[in-house]
Amino acid sequence: MQLLLRDPSLEASFSFPKVLQPKMERRASPMATLLFFAALMAASYFIISEAADSKGSFQDNFDIMWSQEHFSTSPDGQIWYLSLDKETGCGFQTKQRYRFGWFSMKLKLVGGDSAGVVTAYYMCTENGAGPTRDELDIEFLGNRTGQPYLIQTNAYKNGTGGREMRHMLWFDPTEDFHSYSVLWNNHQIVFFVDSTPVRVFKNNGEANNFFPNEKPMYLFSSIWNADDWATRGGLEKTDWKKAPFVSSYKDFSVDGCQWEDPYPACVSTTTQNWWDQYSAWHLSDSQKMDYAWVQRNLVIYDYCKDYERYPTLPVECSLSPWD
Repeated sequence: MQLLLRDPSLEASFSFPKVLQPKMERRASPMATLLFFAALMAASYFIISEAADSKGSFQDNFDIMWSQEHFSTSPDGQIWYLSLDKETGCGFQTKQRYRFGWFSMKLKLVGGDSAGVVTAYYMCTENGAGPTRDELDIEFLGNRTGQPYLIQTNAYKNGTGGREMRHMLWFDPTEDFHSYSVLWNNHQIVFFVDSTPVRVFKNNGEANNFFPNEKPMYLFSSIWNADDWATRGGLEKTDWKKAPFVSSYKDFSVDGCQWEDPYPACVSTTTQNWWDQYSAWHLSDSQKMDYAWVQRNLVIYDYCKDYERYPTLPVECSLSPWD
């Protein structure tokens, strides 16, 4: 779940389609442009079907993986906290496994100087980095105060990853809760931030070694120290004087195919579940507009454009996210 590469430049080219161009002074900063975009998104919020069948207490949905003493809740039990100090972090996982569906959680990330700290929110076939695991990663890479938080996504099949992308966000994820979601079916995997698609990972419909679609997965989250690689390629180390570092969670939602041995019927339906119907196999027109803006303005690293790392690009890089 890490990318041992040089940190790409944080500079990006910000440009709005003419229909979206804000009336602002020429000296308006890229962050101001991002904030304007966020306001537009809020005004025309595209609601994805979230017929969540699993919103409940932490105990209803999850088990602690390690460090129970680093887990706490709000007095009403609706907000959950994971903390990291110099001794250890903390993590949890769902009680159930799923194969395909919609998975969503609201997170508020560690504020201030969080260099070296990683909050991971991911799906995996097992508890541990096994050699044949399938995995879908969302990792939030800590930063020095004033620098942008980066979100890194990745996909593994049978233990092989190396499919990283990194994005900036158009808001400060430490100030409030935001939704981070995954749509997973046999045709595509889409990573969403506040219902905005930021990454599309397509299947070609043939036997392949890149699209994880055969094994059920648990959903996990954890906070841990990764200052050997997470911030500026490991140059920025964790400042333990700022500990404990705390990430916050609420409103877990899942509408998915709960795994039942040997094979649950719901993984092959195309009519009973919205996440496996034809409309969920592709981005909608409005989603394509949002996705295009994200690709132009927020992508920091894309393995499909790293010819130094991959002189011959992986086969899935030829699959269009627009189809």
